[in-house]
Amino acid sequence: MGAAPRWRLEQALASFSERLEGVGSKLILRSGDALSVLQDLLKTTGAQAVHWSRQYTPQGIERDKAIKATLNSQGIQAASFAGFVLFEPWTVETGSGGPYKVFTPFWKKVRERSLNAPLPAPESLPAPESWPQSETLLSWKLGADMNRGAAIIAKHASIGETKALQRLHAFLSDRCADYPTDRDRPDRDGTSRLAEHLTFGEISARSVWHIGREAMAQGNPGAEAFVRQLVWRDFAWHLAFNTPELLHDSWRPAWRDFPWRADNPDAEKWRRGETGEPMVDAAMRELYVTGRMHNRARMLVASYLTKHLMTHWQVGAAWFAECLVDWDPAANAMGWQWAAGCGPDASPYFRVFNPAGQAKKFDPDGRYQDRFLPANDGLEPDAEDFYRAAPRSWGLDPDAPYPSQPIIELKAGRQRALDAYKAFKA
Repeated sequence: MGAAPRWRLEQALASFSERLEGVGSKLILRSGDALSVLQDLLKTTGAQAVHWSRQYTPQGIERDKAIKATLNSQGIQAASFAGFVLFEPWTVETGSGGPYKVFTPFWKKVRERSLNAPLPAPESLPAPESWPQSETLLSWKLGADMNRGAAIIAKHASIGETKALQRLHAFLSDRCADYPTDRDRPDRDGTSRLAEHLTFGEISARSVWHIGREAMAQGNPGAEAFVRQLVWRDFAWHLAFNTPELLHDSWRPAWRDFPWRADNPDAEKWRRGETGEPMVDAAMRELYVTGRMHNRARMLVASYLTKHLMTHWQVGAAWFAECLVDWDPAANAMGWQWAAGCGPDASPYFRVFNPAGQAKKFDPDGRYQDRFLPANDGLEPDAEDFYRAAPRSWGLDPDAPYPSQPIIELKAGRQRALDAYKAFKA
């Protein structure tokens, strides 16, 4: 995890700890080798079983298999259960028995599947006579790397289970009906903003599925589109489980030889929101101020970096991993590879988003750009906060004029990308 998701994890753990104390329990924090920590806890507590939710990364699977085998050999019941997805990756197969590589048939396969409703949260949990020793959350210093940006990003954070449920119900009652169109509008509050809650388990995908499908049954016109987007998250983990190279390398092997640039000065201007393309820069500054970025804007900035700036998608994915409070390794990798053209079910490489055209279509009044960029009449609060959050080493001056020229003309950048693609295919 990068700085922002680590900070957000700290907030999630603090909230979860408070929630547990409210039902008479306590959160025990330990760090170290997982098996050693568990064995010490077993010895301390006399427990005879260890239960956990499954992970789906290669590293998590390898670790947990080893733990399960060791504990079982020692007479301890070790049991794992379905984790943070709706449908575990091996339970969704094509007609020929393999994994899906395209989203639409995957969605059709699971759309009408039954899924057990989540159990209610316990009203109380029995406490032991004495608690095992716990490390302190403060000692972990998860949010330390945020420095002065922590106070800025905290303004936009929504922490905990209660806030997650409030967001979901407010979205379904107030905005879901217009979701099919408004979800593409960065200038509107048209999405659920549940991603950070899903990332940290503050609300389960299962709960969102059931509440969303109830809205479908009640005739909410945007509910199916909303549930469909939830399933995209499952699809990302379906791919990551079945083809784990998605997480770290170009999914299409041929694309590993594509002549993308490594990190470079243009990419640094992209990170800082100083490309001279207003829609791109507004999105990059939104990321730094709020820890989030609108999905339409994510596609746009990813296309711009990988095509107009000819920079490797891994450079962008790493920056998102540093800055997103809703960072999800599978969704992040899939999204970047979709935009770059090298992933499963990807946008073709020759489809190059035009930032100016995207702005005209999805931010026609410039409200989104004005929110995060310098304007003639001064800075809006979020635009001003960008300079408060940015590292001092960047040397940004809020009184300096916005770049008068883009780092590359859109037409020239598009042609350069297409020429590189043509040469690569040849």
